[in-house]
Amino acid sequence: MSDANVTRTLVVWMPHWPLTAARVPPSVTAVVVHANRVVAASPAARADHVTVGLRRREAQARSPDVVVIEHDPDVDARFFEPVVAALEPITPRIEIIEPGWCSFPTRGPARYFGGDRPLAGRVIESVDTALADRTLIGASDDDIALVGARIGVADGPFAAELAARATRAGDRAARTQVVEPDASPAFLAPLPVTTLDHRRRRLRDGEPLVDLLWRLGLTTLGDVAHLPHRDLVARFGPDGHAIHRLASGLDEQPPDTRPPPPQWAVQVELDPPIQRIDTAAFWAKSLADELHDRLAAEGVTATRVLVEAETEHGESLARSWRHEGTLGVADLAARVRWQLDGWLHSAARPTAGIQLLRLVPEEVVAAEGRQMGFWGEESQATERAARALARVQAMVGVDGVTVPELRGGRGPAERVALVPVAATGLTDRPVETPDSAEAPWPGRLPSPSPALVSNPPVPVEVLSAAGRAVEVSARGVLSEPPDRVGTAGSTARAVTAWAGPWPCDERWWDPVAHQRQARIQVVLDDGTAHLLTRRGGAWYLEASYD
Repeated sequence: MSDANVTRTLVVWMPHWPLTAARVPPSVTAVVVHANRVVAASPAARADHVTVGLRRREAQARSPDVVVIEHDPDVDARFFEPVVAALEPITPRIEIIEPGWCSFPTRGPARYFGGDRPLAGRVIESVDTALADRTLIGASDDDIALVGARIGVADGPFAAELAARATRAGDRAARTQVVEPDASPAFLAPLPVTTLDHRRRRLRDGEPLVDLLWRLGLTTLGDVAHLPHRDLVARFGPDGHAIHRLASGLDEQPPDTRPPPPQWAVQVELDPPIQRIDTAAFWAKSLADELHDRLAAEGVTATRVLVEAETEHGESLARSWRHEGTLGVADLAARVRWQLDGWLHSAARPTAGIQLLRLVPEEVVAAEGRQMGFWGEESQATERAARALARVQAMVGVDGVTVPELRGGRGPAERVALVPVAATGLTDRPVETPDSAEAPWPGRLPSPSPALVSNPPVPVEVLSAAGRAVEVSARGVLSEPPDRVGTAGSTARAVTAWAGPWPCDERWWDPVAHQRQARIQVVLDDGTAHLLTRRGGAWYLEASYD
């Protein structure tokens, strides 16, 4: 294995970074959630079997005392800047993949420090010191041992990343793994093929391809690496080429040392110089748009971008950001904003405002984009779905296979209907969105919509603290605050919070179809949230929230 085929890489990975950036000690039972899913769990929470990917309510059910923190990527990036700055005396060629995860090639630094292991020791010492000084204020050695940096060194960034993820909490030796030169294929061989999911953003058909490899009996990376390269390329195209290189311990693409043309860089001179992050965010979005358009005109897209800034006092700042996929406008703008935020809020912040901001594409690849079929023909994914549905229809009947169709309406049950897939024309438009769905619907329930709709609605009793039935007046006012909710034959649950009512008077001009109803939202003492509807003198459980 030669240097032309692989880059010796060191990866710094922080397994609990969103919690560390939020300054949550590992002894606290806490989770960070995004889109109602757990994205980070403290060691104490993991002891209660709370894992990444759980829904918020399931995590709270497993650990009732868990502290829930909303994910804030800006905070993650702001507090990661001191960690990266601590590595600058070791090497200037640091690439940030995301807050809590960075890497750099080791060829020069390893020679200076006497090898990969001394280099890894110096890196983990610098990162631990930065954590204790900047993030976990007053953190003990035990805290650092649990949430501190994990170091992986191997041939290629993919193997180095997996080496870092394979380490364990403990002292610095336990949190470091060095794969010897030319040993990356042997290190990767026994790992499950599902580890390729870490690169699903680079593989155009990532997860389905990994699932298919597993079903074909290729359960380890070694199984994939032992297949002939030409066969994988013939069967899977560029995806086959990429997974064969990764499984073989190579870079996904051979390193391209040619620098992009300097005219691809974009910059803006700021007058007056900026010192506020909101102003910096505006210019970050503007530059990201300009760079994306300039690269798109050349038929390429960036995978690594250098963010440079100059201040009024002549200070120069620079940081490289890499993306596992390709940097779109939103991705690029977010990373520029994060970097500016980190500089402007760091302990070693610039002594003057930023007067020049420049984005330099350091690494580009051909822009593959998303090619739709010509003349209206179907894509391969649509064809596979149509064949699968045809087989199911043959077993259960044409009307037995349905798909959701958006419709207009005020209540959650009215806005989605299940219709036979044969009536939708799957190859044309799987899910219809008629104009009525987007039309104004006065009295429509605001977002977010409930996840589970009761069909038919379940009759319930809504009682006040005095035990009387709660009613809704003609003016849409509750007679008494709701105190308990229960169904027939079950124990009523206490109401801990409620909102509403939202009255709705539908089709008042039609004596037959006229309907008056009012909706309220309630949260019960077991943590569940529901949508209740009052109509015809009775209460119903219409839907439940996730």
